Amino acid sequence: MKLPKEIFEKDFKPDLVHQVIVGMQSNKRQGTAHTKDRGEVRGGGKKPWRQKGTGRARHGSIRSPLWIGGGVTFGPRKERNYKKKVTRKMKQGALQSVLSQKIKDKELFVIDGLKLGSPKTKELAEILDNLAQKLTKKEFKKVLLIINKKDEKLLRAAGNLKGLKVKEARNLNALDVCLFQNLIIEKDCLKTIEDLVSK
Repeated sequence: MKLPKEIFEKDFKPDLVHQVIVGMQSNKRQGTAHTKDRGEVRGGGKKPWRQKGTGRARHGSIRSPLWIGGGVTFGPRKERNYKKKVTRKMKQGALQSVLSQKIKDKELFVIDGLKLGSPKTKELAEILDNLAQKLTKKEFKKVLLIINKKDEKLLRAAGNLKGLKVKEARNLNALDVCLFQNLIIEKDCLKTIEDLVSK
């Protein structure tokens, strides 16, 4: 079938794709990891021994980072902000870039639709195996299945299949495309993806 040129015939821009993916991963970080410095660790108010005359090194607190049980030097702090600015244009450009590359690498496939009679993992696995044999003559390893509307049967069947992720077209992004080797897109999704990268 004929695919929209403005999405699937773009030059690959590795710097843009890298910047967007790093930004998206950074924005997912919760930033809750926190270590206590010497001022937050409990205890250590009294000088452990006098300054001079003992023959031992001078110390002011048993909660110094030099001591076991002391504070942590340069550890992660929850005050740190990991957020990176990723604009809509950057996201759209990166998505166009990776989708175009998938076409060039022959790792993107468009199907009419995928409907299951029942939410059975075995049934979905057989369908994917048949598709793999017809389309690539070899087994699918990591597959991103892009659907147009939420399908509870499909989501339940895909839950136990290793290496398969089902995603709605309206939520598609460059990070998901890069994480999976093969993309299977329902034909109805193309209009949604076109709107996603052109708004």
